[in-house]
Amino acid sequence: MEPRLSLVTLGVADLVRATTFYEGLGWPRKIIAAEGVAFFQLNGIGLSLYPRADLVADAGVPLQTAPSQGLTLAYNTRNRDEVDTVLVQAEALGGCVTCPAREAAWGGYHGHFADLDGFLWEVAWNPSFALAADGGLSLPE
Repeated sequence: MEPRLSLVTLGVADLVRATTFYEGLGWPRKIIAAEGVAFFQLNGIGLSLYPRADLVADAGVPLQTAPSQGLTLAYNTRNRDEVDTVLVQAEALGGCVTCPAREAAWGGYHGHFADLDGFLWEVAWNPSFALAADGGLSLPE
């Protein structure tokens, strides 16, 4: 696994309110047509806002017991097969796969694991999100 953080997803109580807040800070929003999620381009990393209940459901953990309900860290892979490789690696190191890799409604492939402290990570291959040679993420318009 390359040392990289691709996307930080914050689980929010009110998506419209949170989106308005970050837009108000002057953060550049991307992929405005995406429904149910808001994306922002940061310096070499993306920030997404996602409804908290949907975030934990997507990770395969119940809302009331998720150790980090308001946050999912994302590691984007260069290809589909790498998703499975990273999940196996995380589990071998003592992490817990909370949701095995599967096809995603948005056209990619992803799974989730919790690290040793319970922080949730999404491992995703997204054919629409290009990675630079250094692993930096560039969100499409």
